[in-house]
Amino acid sequence: MTRDADGSATVRAVRLSQPLHVDGRLDEDVYHTIPPITDFIQTLPKNNSEPTERTEAWVMFDGEYIYAAARCWDSAPPDKWTANEMRRDANQIRQNDHFGFMLDTFHDRRNGYVFYANPLGGRIDLTEADEGNSNADWNPVWEVSTGRFEGGWTIEIAVPFKSLRYVSGTNQTWGIQMRRAIRRKNEWDHLNPLPTAMGGPQGFFRISAAATLVGLDLPPASRNVEIKPYAISRVTSDRLATPVVDNHPEGDVGVDARYGVTANLTADVTVNTDFAQVEVDEQQVNLTRFNLVFPEKREFFLENRGIFTFAPIPSTGANAGNDTTNTPALFYSRRIGIDNSGVVIPISVGARLSGKANGFGVGAMNIETGNVATKTPANNFTVLRLKRDIFRRSSIGAMFTNRSVSATHPGSNQAYGLDTTMSFFQNVNVNGFYARSETSDLKGDNDSYQGHAEYAADRYGAVLEYLKVGDNFNPEVGFLRRDNFKRTFVSTRFSPRPVSLKHVRQFTWQGSLEYILNGAGSVESRQQTGLFSTEFENSDRLSASVNRYYELLLQPFRIPGGSTIGLGGYNFSDAQVSYALGQQRRVSGTMAVQDGHFYNGGILAVSFTTARVSVLKQWSAEPTISVNRVRLPSGDFTTSLVRLRSDYAFSPRRFVSALVQYNTADNSFSSNFRFRWEYRPGSELFVVYTDERDTLVSGFPGLKNRAFVVKINRLVRF
Repeated sequence: MTRDADGSATVRAVRLSQPLHVDGRLDEDVYHTIPPITDFIQTLPKNNSEPTERTEAWVMFDGEYIYAAARCWDSAPPDKWTANEMRRDANQIRQNDHFGFMLDTFHDRRNGYVFYANPLGGRIDLTEADEGNSNADWNPVWEVSTGRFEGGWTIEIAVPFKSLRYVSGTNQTWGIQMRRAIRRKNEWDHLNPLPTAMGGPQGFFRISAAATLVGLDLPPASRNVEIKPYAISRVTSDRLATPVVDNHPEGDVGVDARYGVTANLTADVTVNTDFAQVEVDEQQVNLTRFNLVFPEKREFFLENRGIFTFAPIPSTGANAGNDTTNTPALFYSRRIGIDNSGVVIPISVGARLSGKANGFGVGAMNIETGNVATKTPANNFTVLRLKRDIFRRSSIGAMFTNRSVSATHPGSNQAYGLDTTMSFFQNVNVNGFYARSETSDLKGDNDSYQGHAEYAADRYGAVLEYLKVGDNFNPEVGFLRRDNFKRTFVSTRFSPRPVSLKHVRQFTWQGSLEYILNGAGSVESRQQTGLFSTEFENSDRLSASVNRYYELLLQPFRIPGGSTIGLGGYNFSDAQVSYALGQQRRVSGTMAVQDGHFYNGGILAVSFTTARVSVLKQWSAEPTISVNRVRLPSGDFTTSLVRLRSDYAFSPRRFVSALVQYNTADNSFSSNFRFRWEYRPGSELFVVYTDERDTLVSGFPGLKNRAFVVKINRLVRF
């Protein structure tokens, strides 16, 4: 490895004459004959300093795999290491000690593959698109094994070339970044230097700052033909259906297939798709008059989702409070296969083409859905996406969506738009879009546009945004939280890192103003926020904010608890205080209190969220409690949401999980139990039980619906 005058590294990969035995022992000859990479750079807490613990790393390859290995020295005994998660893709793994690498296989400095694992072998794999659009639900075939030695722990990673997209040939050049996290110290070390603002968990996002990997003599890129058939058996009950369904058995089969059209263009086909193994949604408390956004969890829609993101706002992590929930989404995948009430609609067949061709990012999707008891007619959905990379970290793009049967008006529905993302220097981002929709009976004022400018350095930050959404803008394959408004948002931030305070890593002062006018030019919403937070060296964070609101209601709205807020303009304010325990702790979570006014009444809210208790290294519990006490002239009420998630990992490939939820807002009690076993790489067995119950029934909550499902799939690769 060598470094240039700016400190950027160039690494020459080592070609192996025989495959590496991935056992985590680091006892092959290569580890004794090839000098390791040792001069990692600390990015946090002391940027561009030497790490406090030594790391020795190697990058190797043969005709089938690319390998990364490391000897992670640690002066603390193993019982002081942070390693308490084994489930694949669990968020907690990035809060553990870990080592891994990012590969920019086309060396475009924008997109990459990420692989890392903790000392227990718990692993994460994800893709990065356009420096910050992550997809942690990408699950390729790869191997990792860890071990221990006197003085630390070791790791070996083997990624088959078949799991990657690349250009074959001799002496190829890729981008590479390596990361070592020592979480008890809240320390992040990287192979290539990074700015302080990107030095933590976001370090892999800044692909343009990666090192260079040379000397790769790559085998011919496979067409990557993958076929994954599945079989499913279920027993369902639905006490709310007419007629009532009671323990109805059924079975089904389907298949997913993938074909590498070119080195970087992939075609996917799904037939008779079933997502019964997907975990149910986490319930939310909604005290606003707008709809909530729920995350996508279905694998088919998560693959290569970065290319289908329209007008993304960079995930800099440097400007907290930059709320984008009012920005419409031209494509929201949960519009496909799920109706407005949450009922699953069968997907008959779907096809997708995604990747890059001739310098363009390409995405095309077409999906056919069936009907549900004639209430929801069969439909066809089309999404087309085209992006062109310009300059070093910028792009321009276009998107088109079509829904063959509109959900709100006769005929079909289309939406289309242009967007751009411009990134300059290290910290300046300018983004924008213009979009229109076409729906019968909705003519005029059917467009939306946005301009967004952001300065996101570590010490200072600022955001300026303007957004307009027309009264008749109606993207029915997307998401629209509110319409007929013009929004202005401005925010400034000061975040010094005091060197004289031993236990404080960073202070943050931030002020913001959101100003929303309705179509008639009247102020409909206004929010002024002042925020102060302190990040401690142990990752704990203390935050306090004061908010002043104005809301103009042109029609009354009903909120949980049965109360109604009437017409008129409302000025009110509140204050919030929260303390977040560092996520590397055995017990973590955010405790928050909100007190103040709520429209023409008052609110007192107490919550404990994003919590996690590491009972054992393979067993965790994640409780959530949220209680809102609201006082209004029309009546007082209390909403409570209690959720408990628990996971037990027998191994990184086999675990059981439970999610139990109680919500007074809709008087429901629900449970979801899942067993997942990856019995061979890429092939899985699921056993799932789900039910929902009505708590208004006296005695034990009355059953509304339930399902017991067994699903098995098998991956075949050519």
